[in-house]
This record gives sequence, structure tokens and C-alpha cells, in this order.
Amino acid sequence: MNNNEIAVIMAAGMGTRMRPLTDEIPKPLVSINGQPMIESVICSLRQRGVGEIIIVTGYRNSDFEYLKSKYDDIELIHNPEYQIKNNLSSVFCACDRMKDHDCFICEADLLISDYSIFDRIYDRSCYFGRFVGGHSDDWVFYLDKKERIIRICKGGDDVFNMVGLSYFKRDDTDILVQLIKDSYEKEGNEDLFWDEVVDRNLDKLDLGIQEVNEKQICEFDTIEELAEADPSYLRYLQ
Repeated sequence: MNNNEIAVIMAAGMGTRMRPLTDEIPKPLVSINGQPMIESVICSLRQRGVGEIIIVTGYRNSDFEYLKSKYDDIELIHNPEYQIKNNLSSVFCACDRMKDHDCFICEADLLISDYSIFDRIYDRSCYFGRFVGGHSDDWVFYLDKKERIIRICKGGDDVFNMVGLSYFKRDDTDILVQLIKDSYEKEGNEDLFWDEVVDRNLDKLDLGIQEVNEKQICEFDTIEELAEADPSYLRYLQ
């Protein structure tokens, strides 16, 4: 176990693109072939030996309580502003716990099929990314010749796509915590994604890319995508 490493999993969202399924269950707890998506994230982090896993909840927060009984290294933090602010508010809720640690920040609606993506020593802070040839409308990263991230935005050609995982070394974590707190307090930032705070301050952070492929990690946004991976969801499309 690495007690200097913690992980923050953002699980506060309402998953509106997966309705009506998410009227009954939070999106991170949707199972794919028998496993809730969030548990694939938890299990991969535990296999690495991360010292503590903090889950920031919002929508249907009580549904996540069983995780504390199932896993002894889980802490739940409720985000009371999940309905009125973007995911910057979820990272803000965990800021005081992140300080002075190497820190993973993870989305909860991921299916990690290959736990070995965390089996390495990180020499620098990084986002995990999947290279996409041609055009992508998703969140993407631009790199300089030293493979340092110099821009995070939506849309690009022959670039790395964001996959919902990142890792910050302690020095960068402490910088990020202060940037998040400063941005959170500013009026007009209610719709801000936390990654946009990172993008605005890339000159203060040393961020590279940890490459993964689509067989190792998948993100599901719609019931159609779920049904392709797990035919039991076809009933929602009839």
C-alpha cells in the first residue's frame, strides 16, 4: 500500500444522457456484465495499493453507502452543489484531502478492463489518454516536442483523447488545490469543468500523457453504448 497516494473519484453527476436507466440508479453504479462501473475503478486503484479512495457523491448519494462496507479504504464525501455547479465543485469538495499527496483524479463512469494501466512508477504528473487518428470532437490534449501538455480543449485531429483519469505528483497536487480553490470562489465559474482550470494554468504544472487503448478502458455515455457491451440493456431501446 502506498499511503502517500490517494484517489478522488467523481460520482456526483445525474447521468441524464442515460435516462430512464439513471432515474433508478446513479450512472457510476450501472453494471456492465455484472460489475458496477465504479467498482472497476475502485478495484484497479486498490490493486495498485492506493492508500485511500475518496468518492465524491451527489445524485442518489445514499446508493453508494454499500461501498463503505464492501471496501475498507473508501470514504464518501457529499457534494451539496452537484445540481447547480459543474464538476469543479466535486474536486473542490476533496481539495483539503488531496493536499500533500500524490493524487489520482478519476471519473466514476468508466469501465477499466485492464487493471495493469496503473502498474507503473510515475515520473511526472499526467493525464491518461487514448490516441485517435483523424478528427475527434471529444476532449483532447495537445503536446509540445517534449511531450508536455500545452492545451486541453474540445476537438482536434490526430490527438490524444481524454479518458477520465489523471495523476498529479505531490508538488503539482498542491498547486492544483490552490488553483481549484481560487477558481471556485470566482463568480461566473459555476459551469466550469475542473479540467478547464488545469488548461488555464498549464504553465504552472508539468503534465504529460500516459497512453492507454480502448480495450483497457471505456467510457459509456448512452444506453446505446451500454447495449453494445452488455446486451441486457437492449430492453431499454425497444
